[in-house]
Amino acid sequence: MRRTRVLTAAAVAVVVVLAGAGAVWFLRSGDDPEAAAEEFLAAWSGGDHAAMAALTYRPPADLAQRLKQTHDDLGVTKQRYTVASVGEPDDGSAGGAYDAELTLSGGRVWSYTGTLPLVEQDGEWRVRWSPRLLYPELKDGQRLRAARAFPQRADVLAADGSSLTTSRSGSARQLAGTVGAASAEGAKEMGAPYRQGDSVGTSGLQKQYEKRLAGTPALAVQIVEGGEQDGSEVKVVKTLKRFGGADGQPLKTTIDPTMQAAASAALSDGSKPASMVAVRPSSGEILAVANRPGGYNRALMGTYPPGSTFKVVTAAALVADGVSADSRVGCPATTNVGGREFHNYQYEDFGTVAFRDAFAHSCNTTFARLAVDKLGEERLTEVAEQFGFNAPIIAGLPAVRASFPKNTDQTAFASASFGQGKVLTSPLNMASVAAAAADGTWRSPRLVDAELASQALDAGGKKPEKPHKLEPAVKKALHTLMPAVVSEGTASGVDFPAGTAGKTGTAEYGSGENPPAHAWFIGYHEDVAFAVVVEGGGEGAQAAAPIAAKFLKGL
Repeated sequence: MRRTRVLTAAAVAVVVVLAGAGAVWFLRSGDDPEAAAEEFLAAWSGGDHAAMAALTYRPPADLAQRLKQTHDDLGVTKQRYTVASVGEPDDGSAGGAYDAELTLSGGRVWSYTGTLPLVEQDGEWRVRWSPRLLYPELKDGQRLRAARAFPQRADVLAADGSSLTTSRSGSARQLAGTVGAASAEGAKEMGAPYRQGDSVGTSGLQKQYEKRLAGTPALAVQIVEGGEQDGSEVKVVKTLKRFGGADGQPLKTTIDPTMQAAASAALSDGSKPASMVAVRPSSGEILAVANRPGGYNRALMGTYPPGSTFKVVTAAALVADGVSADSRVGCPATTNVGGREFHNYQYEDFGTVAFRDAFAHSCNTTFARLAVDKLGEERLTEVAEQFGFNAPIIAGLPAVRASFPKNTDQTAFASASFGQGKVLTSPLNMASVAAAAADGTWRSPRLVDAELASQALDAGGKKPEKPHKLEPAVKKALHTLMPAVVSEGTASGVDFPAGTAGKTGTAEYGSGENPPAHAWFIGYHEDVAFAVVVEGGGEGAQAAAPIAAKFLKGL
């Protein structure tokens, strides 16, 4: 008798009434062989090993362990067992069969028909145990497994197709990442087909794009013996099914080897920790990432107050609200906001000057006063977010988001207007600010092609921000303000190539009358934007700007 129905209930109950006798009794699950078979297979499909043991006649003590090992050794991601047939009972026994449909790694489906012998025990039907219950040809001491053969791992490439993994730049190799043996915990987290000891990406892009680079392993479903208990070599008894694999796909990045080499060379001198990022303004492609020393990717993950480099954002907000490069503004040595005195570098007093000059000479007092009197926090926050602040950065590798948080009062807001207070950012974020100033559109920076980047999500499940186009007047004004910094402002003493525009930054941190400061310089030259930070470097013009100049000359 052939039955091919999918289980919809784990148990059945039948009421039987004897005519004329008034006798009634209930048939419980297990009281007929088909009900026992259905309940057993339902438990197996759901991975309920305790229920399976309760429905098994003389189960081995390690039944749950055997079932789990079979599941793990095959790399099962989904399983479905259904009744194929149950014969008529004969002297306390009944033959049966089941259909198995197992989904293995890579979505490969292995199906087979197994035997399901049943026996009556104390008035209830149970499944009779033997190794053949797991697979018809299985004998004592044997087990099932899916042997895997990974294809040759694909490489992480620079934009020109050369290998980042073997790049001469240590920072480029850091981006590419490393490959090592998977831990038990790591293999479990990645899921099938990974097992402890497999070669996997352990850092960088090798880890981030592990499954793309590794490809899909070929599988061979086998009956094997040995190797488990006695330590002998595993012997393949029979191969039951073969599945082909798929080669890994190379990951081409946006890194330009020439720019990467120039960035690394620019950071080669000096002892303080520093980093640099270069971005293509017209596309958002990350062209170079360099860190000194190696080991920590401060370019993407480091957080620093941006100092006066944030004046690019504040200037954009002021221009959008009516201030022009030629507008006359005050730049006194000090100004008081909410009871706190703000001052310029070395208390310089420029009097009343064009806004262009106040920007070029980085007047803190100008920006603190204008931000409070003309902008307000809500407006500056809105413009900061147009430059990527408070937005997820999905570059292809984990990267911190720039933060422009709410301020408690006008004093804190005045400080935030020129990149102090609680404002935090990274070199990658500030390179994208410079890129937006250069092109007139802010784009989320990326290390991989646009399609891969658009498919990515951050840790919170959010997609990359769409490009933000700046107002034409803002782009025009920044193209006047930022070149002035290099030609006659705070960076005029640095030998930059003609056509360079930028902004210095001296970002104080810590406390005291003369707190230490990080040195910044952000800028652009043609279709290359960049950001440099030197931790504890002091003045941006002295420590960071020369690095940027060396980078541009090295291209």
